[in-house]
Amino acid sequence: MVSEFDEAAVAKAYNQGLSLEKAGDREGAAEAYRRVLALDPQDHGGVAIRLAAMGLGGTPDRMPDAYVATLFDQHADDFDDILVEQLRYCVPLQLREVLRAHGDRRFAHVLDLGCGTGLAGLALRDVAGHLTGVDLSERIVELAFDREIYDDLYVGEAVGFLEEFEDDDGHRPNWDLIVATDVFPYLGAIEPIVSAAAKRLNPSGHFGFSTETLDNAAFGGKDYKVGQRQRFAHALSYLRSVLEQNGFSLIELQQIAVRLEDGEPVPGHLVLARRTD
Repeated sequence: MVSEFDEAAVAKAYNQGLSLEKAGDREGAAEAYRRVLALDPQDHGGVAIRLAAMGLGGTPDRMPDAYVATLFDQHADDFDDILVEQLRYCVPLQLREVLRAHGDRRFAHVLDLGCGTGLAGLALRDVAGHLTGVDLSERIVELAFDREIYDDLYVGEAVGFLEEFEDDDGHRPNWDLIVATDVFPYLGAIEPIVSAAAKRLNPSGHFGFSTETLDNAAFGGKDYKVGQRQRFAHALSYLRSVLEQNGFSLIELQQIAVRLEDGEPVPGHLVLARRTD
């Protein structure tokens, strides 16, 4: 699981934490998870997220990059089967339908953040002139490459890519449509990604994304929270506020079932917004 640290020690503490958590010893599990963090500050196992979900640790601003990359690298070969067949995930197709309902136009330059194996790329290929994909998992990007639907593919973290990417000529390109169909559940604070997207969109460019959510009371007055499935949920009022602050106007906001978990629908929102400033 970890290369820079003592893998055996990290795995032992992590597995002990899982066993104690399963047995109902939350405090014992938390102590084991904190030992994992001490051994592996980059948090390849995502224990900071587990602690937040248990209510025994602070809520981080985002999932650790090392954890997300490890998670997707490990599940890359089964990614489509897990997401589509088991979890009934179809957000890219839902976004495609929203675009069709609002004019079905073509976008000269499209950026797919967190592109995974290319599910959103497949759904949007017919409306994209030039299609760029980026994902944190190198193995996932290899699988997306094999689909031969992207004009360009990069390994990188979504916000960092938006903030720093330059082409080979040192030019900082903008896009007409940026999509992030399963990215926000890995981010707590959304100000960085919304702000960065606004800066890399052409005038009147579109931003489409999905989120997961909870009942309002479950947020306890907070903008976002790590749910029991170790993914971030975002309050609707928070989404609206951050979009407005960054010069976006809402075109469409739908309540959707993002996926199934244990046979139950996970509530969320599908958002299409337009840059107006």
